Amino acid sequence: MSRIGRAPVSVPNGVNISVNKGQINVKGPKGELEVPVSTRLSVEMNDGELTVSRPSDQREDRAQHGLARSLIQNAVTGVTDGYTKNLEIRGVGYRCNMQGQKLELSLGFSHPVVIDPPEGVTISSSEPTKISISGIDKQKVGQVAANIRAIRPPDSYHGKGVRYEGEQVRLKAGKTAAR
Repeated sequence: MSRIGRAPVSVPNGVNISVNKGQINVKGPKGELEVPVSTRLSVEMNDGELTVSRPSDQREDRAQHGLARSLIQNAVTGVTDGYTKNLEIRGVGYRCNMQGQKLELSLGFSHPVVIDPPEGVTISSSEPTKISISGIDKQKVGQVAANIRAIRPPDSYHGKGVRYEGEQVRLKAGKTAAR
């Protein structure tokens, strides 16, 4: 049996979960999320804990078992605490600034890059070189952060670009001088 799928999901106070066939609605203080779940799995709520069980040990059921449990746990954490990803900008002249809800990036291109966050995700910038992305949906927050990083990923020779906070970029040596 799946070790991840076997673990129960603890539901904190203030979080309401409604279980429908193929879909679970999670409502908490920060918002509401819908989690699609395979109709073959059974989800039960007992004593403030949610358990996911599978009907058989077929390959597809085993794959869906751990996935469903992880998605439910991410939704519960999202509506209670939320998720945040932090990015850093490194490089001479590279900076960002907020224009209302939109993020404008100056990353060495001939034009500024403007990012409009999707619904449910907020982008903020406390400094010209720091970006904070937050929301209740872990997948959306991570995807927006990855999309921003992909505009100018860290250069392997100089380290310039957009990187996750705390990300270590190994620099290559480059060419040696001629003798």
